[in-house]
Amino acid sequence: MSDLSAFSLAGKRILVTGANTGIGQGIALSIARAGGAVVGVGRSAMDETVEKIAAAGGGFEAVCCDLADHAAAQAMLDRVWDETGPLDGLVNNAGIIRRADAVDLGQADWEDVMDVNLKTVFFLSQSFARRVLADPERRGKIVNIASVLSFQGGIRVASYTASKHGVLGITRLLACEWASKGINVNSIAPGYIETNNTEALRADPDRSTAILARIPAGRWGGPEDIGDAAVFLLAPASNYMHGAVVPVDGGWLAR
Repeated sequence: MSDLSAFSLAGKRILVTGANTGIGQGIALSIARAGGAVVGVGRSAMDETVEKIAAAGGGFEAVCCDLADHAAAQAMLDRVWDETGPLDGLVNNAGIIRRADAVDLGQADWEDVMDVNLKTVFFLSQSFARRVLADPERRGKIVNIASVLSFQGGIRVASYTASKHGVLGITRLLACEWASKGINVNSIAPGYIETNNTEALRADPDRSTAILARIPAGRWGGPEDIGDAAVFLLAPASNYMHGAVVPVDGGWLAR
């Protein structure tokens, strides 16, 4: 039988933001199935995630935090580290979207998206790295959730597109600074995934048909598709990957 230990997360503790639903829930479940323990962060109850991970035989610790408050987010990570133990990985998944024509998008909506999708990614990564770098024997892995709109313009999602372009820039910069110090920083670019953020698109027959027509795989992705890619980037198998972006999009970007 093949040795698959390089793809195992046994003994690892991973913090996942936005773990209460959608992609974050899928990532948390995949980590648990790979043997890892999950610290799930969200603003709302995570009962469904808790149940699914328990059914998979995994460990889950739920933490409530408003990630738009950067100081609170950083304090949360330090509290988790000090009170329940060191972390081996961080998945910056939490994100929001505001849809409006570019001529109508207001400053408040712009800033709300940037706060969660971009600023928190940087400052949580900074807090995680400070703790890892304080111990010369420790390694760490960061996985940032980008988007196919990190490469494209999109329509009526100006702040989201800008934030996801920024996520790739942050991923590459942090990889350049931290690769030699034992921290891997990589990203995943999901395509069109069945989540609450895409519910309106899937409910629109014209948009949904047009989207599916462009996806070579012929289907919307599921949260577990992103979760399984995250496991790879958190596991030893990806130890020589730094600053990479892995599209998980059914072939969307190849079209």
